[in-house]
Amino acid sequence: MAGDQRFEISQNAYIKLILHALKHRTSAVNGLLLGRISGPNDVIEIADSVPLFHSSIGLLPQLEISLLLIEEYYAAKGLNIVGYFHANERFDDYEVGGVAKHIGDHISRFFPHAALLLLDHRKLEALPKRKDRSPVMELYTRETSKNWKLAGSDGSSQLTIKEPLANMVLLDYVSSEKWQDVVDFDDHLDDISKDWLNPDLFK
Repeated sequence: MAGDQRFEISQNAYIKLILHALKHRTSAVNGLLLGRISGPNDVIEIADSVPLFHSSIGLLPQLEISLLLIEEYYAAKGLNIVGYFHANERFDDYEVGGVAKHIGDHISRFFPHAALLLLDHRKLEALPKRKDRSPVMELYTRETSKNWKLAGSDGSSQLTIKEPLANMVLLDYVSSEKWQDVVDFDDHLDDISKDWLNPDLFK
């Protein structure tokens, strides 16, 4: 299945997810990955992301509404839901929990090579000191046994950021508290004037 599948995430998709997690530091948050299979090596390009929830993270009605709206909007742009992002509530929790697995399983029924990205709080915290160019999230893929397994445990890097300086840009946004501007589906359902597409986030 997706065991050795490679993924490339765009800078904006990557940063949007992390800013969402930073806005709700004391809550679990999640998001969707939008993209397509591209190139001769069938790399999955994650072109955009949508922050989902920070309070109703496990509630099915809200999830179903958001999936329908997101699928419809991005299908017109030639993009599909290709994965799921999750940030755990606790800083020291590095496990893929039941909610993340359940939503990942749902997505993989429609896109078998789906990615599950889990925020690594340790890498994010260390970023200002290390100036690392690698993603501050772990990639999990679904094996034929239907279990989610950490990819690249053999040292290979199956998840890369398209723009090499994305972490530097991220640090600039963090220092200017750009995370305050992120809108997720929870925000939109509370106030429909708030746009879950975040069109002005990077302007």
